[in-house]
Amino acid sequence: MKSTIHFTLALLLLCNFSFAQDNSKTATEPYPLNELAGFTQTFFYSPGHEARAKTIAIFMENAGIFFQNELRFTPQAKLYILAPHHWKDFAAKPLHDVYGFPHNIDHVRLAIAAEDNDFWRSFLPPVDQLAPHMAEQVTKAYGKPDGSYSMMPFFDLLALHELGHSYTAQAELNMHRNWMGELFVNIMLHTYVAEKQPELLPALETFPNMVLGGGTAEYKFTSLEDFEKLYPTLGMGPKNYGWYQSKLHSAAKDIYNAGGMKVMEKLWTALKKHQEEMTDEEFAAMLKNEVHPSVANVYFKWNKTD
Repeated sequence: MKSTIHFTLALLLLCNFSFAQDNSKTATEPYPLNELAGFTQTFFYSPGHEARAKTIAIFMENAGIFFQNELRFTPQAKLYILAPHHWKDFAAKPLHDVYGFPHNIDHVRLAIAAEDNDFWRSFLPPVDQLAPHMAEQVTKAYGKPDGSYSMMPFFDLLALHELGHSYTAQAELNMHRNWMGELFVNIMLHTYVAEKQPELLPALETFPNMVLGGGTAEYKFTSLEDFEKLYPTLGMGPKNYGWYQSKLHSAAKDIYNAGGMKVMEKLWTALKKHQEEMTDEEFAAMLKNEVHPSVANVYFKWNKTD
């Protein structure tokens, strides 16, 4: 059961890679989708899903206002809220057959599912087989009034993670390290939720907690050095990659709890400013001195906190 959970999470988190070479339809010809009016970003949706599209649009719009105030930047973004029969027409080719997989197609376009789906449902094991404390967390985060469960709250938050990659790419930040590229968008996501919609924290935190709670015995790679080396080709394997992403989610939470909202802004400024090449030690020292020690500790203490 544990292996299934971890492997499925890893597949989800593959969406962090951009599919810039994809040949899916462009947002200039969204037929047969409808377009929402009244938002600063562009939202297309499958007919019959206007209410769902508005819910997502309001969440993303509020996040955009927050980031504009804090980071003074808003990327160009086009979000597609898609029914299953439209998914293949607009999603990135590698994900045509994985309905429900939120992803950043090319640092402008994002694909989001309009409906609950089997892919999402496959993420949760039988809740009665979980440890009591974890079952309680899962019920709080993903339980529905009728006694069933839905991973929709978690997946919807990952749409904001994916939009974070549009921020960093379009603002031309130098992420310096692969792990920083993923850590920063997790910091963005956690900061927004904690500051503006803390009622969503259980949905954001429970699934990574479940993965990390399983330990590291079944993973060949757990060091930050291995992540940096293997990330470009996903050489650690999808399951192992899911563990890394869960740890980066947890690190983002710890950074926010240690330094608050201003860490995100300071890190943005530092990554915008420092375009020069740096050694690991120089990069970590810059993070400690110019941003916050908790960010540098991702490098200094990673292997000490497995």
